Amino acid sequence: MGEEGMVSDDKSTVVKANPKLTVLPLIALIFYEVSGGPFGVEDSVRAGGGPLLSLLGFLIFPLIWSIPEALVTAELATSFPENGGYVIWISSAFGPFWGFQEGFWKWFSGVMDNALYPVLFLDYLKHSFPIFNNLIARIPALLGITVSLTYLNYRGLHIVGFSAVSLAAFSLFPFLVMGILSIPRIKPKQWLVVDFKKVEWRGYFNSMFWNLNYWDKASTLAGEVENPSKTFPKALLGAVVLVVSSYLIPLLAGTGALNSSSSEWTDGYFAEVGMLIGGFWLKWWIQAAAAMSNLGLFEAEMSGDAFQLLGMSEMGMLPAIFASRSKNGTPTVSILCSATGVIFLSWMSFQEILEFLNFLYSIGMLLEFAAFIKLRVKKPDLHRPYRVPLQTFGVTMLCLPPALLLVLVMCLASVKTFVVSGMVIIVGIFLYPALVHARNRKWTQFDIEQLVVPSNNLDVPQPHQEVTDEASVSLLPVLKPLEIGRELSETSMEGVQKLE
Repeated sequence: MGEEGMVSDDKSTVVKANPKLTVLPLIALIFYEVSGGPFGVEDSVRAGGGPLLSLLGFLIFPLIWSIPEALVTAELATSFPENGGYVIWISSAFGPFWGFQEGFWKWFSGVMDNALYPVLFLDYLKHSFPIFNNLIARIPALLGITVSLTYLNYRGLHIVGFSAVSLAAFSLFPFLVMGILSIPRIKPKQWLVVDFKKVEWRGYFNSMFWNLNYWDKASTLAGEVENPSKTFPKALLGAVVLVVSSYLIPLLAGTGALNSSSSEWTDGYFAEVGMLIGGFWLKWWIQAAAAMSNLGLFEAEMSGDAFQLLGMSEMGMLPAIFASRSKNGTPTVSILCSATGVIFLSWMSFQEILEFLNFLYSIGMLLEFAAFIKLRVKKPDLHRPYRVPLQTFGVTMLCLPPALLLVLVMCLASVKTFVVSGMVIIVGIFLYPALVHARNRKWTQFDIEQLVVPSNNLDVPQPHQEVTDEASVSLLPVLKPLEIGRELSETSMEGVQKLE
């Protein structure tokens, strides 16, 4: 939401010109980064062999995954209240080489995530328009949706066009109505059904993980949050409650009121559930809510991915062209780069995309947990406006269950996922020294000077002057060209020349 107003190269001007995010809008923003509604959770019933594992999953997984990730995000986002998020955290803990890798993995994972929304959109429409089951109609439709939504993103028409709060209410209200209508028909014993012979553990864990991750995404907008030390923790807590409720209420209603086979619970099935419980009017309402939700999800993710590239460019990690803006204030090249990835990935199946993005996201999150713990050890006196109320050993134990879950998700990946993800990782490792080499040879322009403040000259105007705590300025020395060169010399086997 805060991204739409970023139309000036003078960041201090932008901050003054745009209102800061308060608790309610930030809850809605986090809701759309993580969830957007129950669209897509149907597959957890099918992969779980019935309702029981799906319902248990959305009760247990938030405890061992969502809450720890939200707490880590709250501490780090308030310690580094800048529009760089996890890239800044990793760079501060491990140096810019790993910060770049984190940004590359998360961007690629985000593009994969965005490729799901046109697929989900058509999966809901095909229940009323079966023609979208045929590739001859499906492929042009996916391409048309992606191009249209990308153009809206270019024009600056993001979630703020409707307001995230109103859009969330519109997306969730039909499920509240469905829940109320289902009460007389609910048979609680149907919630206990599970056929372990039909359980697909890989699909089940991937579905659970995907529907409960990306709590750290809002950190890329930390600089746009009003009083982040209080707002972020409250918003994250509110978003956890909203997300879990938005999953459990429709699942309890649909699985308790209907005696459907688990095999029927595939992407878009909630539209049929609505028809069986309330009639055609509820089915169409859910489809309209799905369309609006996927529109908002696509626009939010596209905006987040594009502005992440813009932020990395402003840090000097990417060429300056990625920070170039259109007349609408949107990062044109970054949007086109992200949209191209979405188009190439949209032809894949829901489960394939899900597994790829989960694998890359898992690697990135393991690095974030490691950075969280290292910063506790390396910088115990770092100004932390919000601090997880645990000592170093306690936060290590807090991160252990979600870290084990991340490893489990990665171990359950297919050989194809290992190969594709491995290729992405290798590209990121070689891309960093290639970009440094390009900067050394002046093959392209880098605007690293925008964020680097010489430590020996206190008279130089500093960007983000309103942020003066240690957490904000501690990254500046890490981002200096000299330090990037030193980091590269330690991590690259090619012996790339240090930056001057």
